[in-house]
Amino acid sequence: MEDHGVALERAHTHALAWLVSLGTRPVPASASIEDVVARLGPDLPDGPSDPAEVVDLLAVACEPGLTAMPSGRFFGFVIGGTHPAALAADWLTSAWDQNSGLRRITPAHSAVEDVAERWLVDLLGLPEGSAVGFVTGGTMANFTCLAAGRDAVLREAGWDVAERGLVGGPGVRVLVGAERHDTVDLALRYLGLGAPEPVAVDGEGRIDPTALASALEDGDERPTMVVLQAGNVHSGAFDPFAEAVPLAHEHGAWVHVDGAFGLFAAASGTHRHLVAGFEAADSWATDAHKTLNVPYDCGLAIVRDRAALRASMGMHGDYLIHDEAGEPFDKVPEISRRGRAFPVWAVLRALGRDGVADLVDRLCTHATALAKGIGDIEGAEVLNDVVFTQVCAAFGDDDHTQAVVQAMLDDGTAWMTGSRWHDRAVLRVSVSNWSTSEDDVERSLAALREAAGR
Repeated sequence: MEDHGVALERAHTHALAWLVSLGTRPVPASASIEDVVARLGPDLPDGPSDPAEVVDLLAVACEPGLTAMPSGRFFGFVIGGTHPAALAADWLTSAWDQNSGLRRITPAHSAVEDVAERWLVDLLGLPEGSAVGFVTGGTMANFTCLAAGRDAVLREAGWDVAERGLVGGPGVRVLVGAERHDTVDLALRYLGLGAPEPVAVDGEGRIDPTALASALEDGDERPTMVVLQAGNVHSGAFDPFAEAVPLAHEHGAWVHVDGAFGLFAAASGTHRHLVAGFEAADSWATDAHKTLNVPYDCGLAIVRDRAALRASMGMHGDYLIHDEAGEPFDKVPEISRRGRAFPVWAVLRALGRDGVADLVDRLCTHATALAKGIGDIEGAEVLNDVVFTQVCAAFGDDDHTQAVVQAMLDDGTAWMTGSRWHDRAVLRVSVSNWSTSEDDVERSLAALREAAGR
């Protein structure tokens, strides 16, 4: 236990120093990969090392190579910071070292997962009894939900994937908005379904119900899934669920909602209108490490029909101790996994219903302030309707916009990522961190004004 105590004390000291530095340090890393390798030492030692000394070496060698992603001034990708309650719970999760795949073997995690599942379904306004699988992230959340959907629509067509596989089956077509996130295509590739069929969208990236109706009525009789989106990665826009979901169901399609960061709009009275009608879908995916600000890795795969999810993901083994209520691994692709429900429960318990709503609203308020500030910069143009947490801007032609993006990275005050949207180079701002403050917004805008001026 002495080794544990000293090593954990060192880790605690280094962790606090890192967290304290986030308020003032530049966001980009100051050391290269090669620099960190040299500090660590490239060769594996022959003999053992003291655990506390290993922690010290790791912390000191890596600190210059860390990007301040938990900083309130990191807007580069849609990734949140880690809420204090979730971070502390995640430390306990590692210390407790529970393999949470089996229900009876880990009663503590099973109880926490049951509670967190009920809280999430209630908080988001989803159908009571929906199953929540705690997976690695948004990609696997989409994969898990779409696997359940694939198997369900094929089963309805008289084809059992579990017994017969996909070869020789009727096939499944998947209709998606033309501006879906690329991880949807990746999940479909993992599932052996190939490329989806894109459906036209409007100027904000929202799927066009008329175009969707036309695609559904084109005479293709294959089993069908429709993937909708809660939060376009560039505009933050939400698909018109109230129109699209019933339309898809009229044609017997399974409807999945990719809500990697936007699903939690449902937790806010101010922003719930953005997801109106989404509760009628069949499955929903989100990343808890985005808007909810839980540590990596924790995605949430939510499926209305618990039996459909279990049929797709479940397995049996004589050596396992089964529970009649079903196993946690019946809802996810993994058997061995860490106790992901612990930090999710912790952040929900710490924030409460009102706190989650306030978190969502604050992120949106900061995005609106950033958009206004960017719009006031000479030569800048905000390209999207800022309805949630995403802002896309251009600064004249592509070359100038790309130069502004590079100047921001060189400055280091804030991290804003370049992208392409509507065939234009853009500066993309994603507000996802619980700790972002008004001061962070002002400092970031000041740096952007300077970069644009240069």
